[in-house]
Amino acid sequence: MDFEGYCVKCRAKKQIKGGEVVRTAKGKPMAKGVCPDCGTKVTRFLSEKEAK
Repeated sequence: MDFEGYCVKCRAKKQIKGGEVVRTAKGKPMAKGVCPDCGTKVTRFLSEKEAK
């Protein structure tokens, strides 16, 4: 899944390719991936619509 997330190391929004949707301990959907420029983990909380 492709999504846009904020990389705190680059201080910019990056397009993440091949990210995965996971659930937090409280059940909220979250997208996880890696920044294509620096390799830092990038996460973003999703709405229920975006998670499907």
